[in-house]
Amino acid sequence: MSKQPKVSKRGAIPPFFVMEVMRAAAEREAAGGEVLHMEVGQPSTGAPKAVLDKAASLLAGGDPLGYTGALGIPPLRAAIAQWYRDRYGVAVPESRVVVTTGSSGAFQLGFLAAFDPGDRVAMASPSYPAYRHTLTAIGVEPVELPTGPEHRFQPTIALLEQLDPPVQGLIVASPANPTGTMLSREELTALSDWCKANGVRMVSDEIYHGLTYGTDAVTAAEINEQALVVNSFSKYFSMTGWRLGWMIVPDDLIRSVECLAQNLFISAPTISQIAAVEAFACVEELEGHIARYARNRALLLEELPKAGFSNLAPADGAFYIYADVSAMTDDSEALAKQILDDTGIACTPGIDFDPARGRRFLRFSFAGSEATIAEAARRLIAWSQR
Repeated sequence: MSKQPKVSKRGAIPPFFVMEVMRAAAEREAAGGEVLHMEVGQPSTGAPKAVLDKAASLLAGGDPLGYTGALGIPPLRAAIAQWYRDRYGVAVPESRVVVTTGSSGAFQLGFLAAFDPGDRVAMASPSYPAYRHTLTAIGVEPVELPTGPEHRFQPTIALLEQLDPPVQGLIVASPANPTGTMLSREELTALSDWCKANGVRMVSDEIYHGLTYGTDAVTAAEINEQALVVNSFSKYFSMTGWRLGWMIVPDDLIRSVECLAQNLFISAPTISQIAAVEAFACVEELEGHIARYARNRALLLEELPKAGFSNLAPADGAFYIYADVSAMTDDSEALAKQILDDTGIACTPGIDFDPARGRRFLRFSFAGSEATIAEAARRLIAWSQR
């Protein structure tokens, strides 16, 4: 009699639910139905023209595009370091820049290098679900800080000081997914000072930097040299499928991150790395995308209350509206399905971001075209009136 091999418990993590919504939307489209996509956090625009031109020339030239070093190609690391000097006025040594396979690869490498099994890492709830799931998969305990409008959905020192036992890490995100809220310079500095005083490693998710409406985001690289700073080409640079991100890594973690990257990924995609060097010269084109997001944001903030979505998180940045739907339902998963079935609009239930309270929330992405967002608002208002 054969014996069944073991299945690891590390893979028994919840799904990334937005991907489940995307699948349902794809099934509707495959059956001939129309879908207005407001579920997924990706730009509806492609990579900048200069990036596309560079990639096309590489492919046409027949370059073998082999492996690169695990930390990334020197021209891209230098361009990222220059971006911090130009954008933030911060001198980041190229030696501390690590190019990764998307921000997802950065979180895996950073978490593995910084934390041991059994460690505890705090984060706001609601927050990006892959924080929790990735930490859980490597044996680190995610500690969720229940935040609400009174905290602007961001961690606070008061919440951190209530934790017992203490934590070894803190994840901050500004702008945050799903709420779009931001930390001021004073708030980020205070959290950083608390981390330094308590021996806590700060991890700063900055992938929505550049996508802000009125106030520029502050980088933790300016405030805390021991912080892990994560960014990506997926959002501001509109290069989601190129699977390219980066980290600013503290000196004490560089060698660990390099060895982990060598073994887990070898290197980030070579064509993406070479082409991405061109992205930093495309600011004018990219800022045009931000202007469109700003118009979409303004439209939804005005129109969603007419559809009954009146309790909205402050959308300071990113491209999301996080709506409290507790007046409509205590099952946002069912509500999202009903909205898709009735209107063709795909949106994400809050259970992805807050397992405890997310059944009272929906997330709408406004990264789509202006025509898509305007039509979605019109349909939601008509649907609510029915």
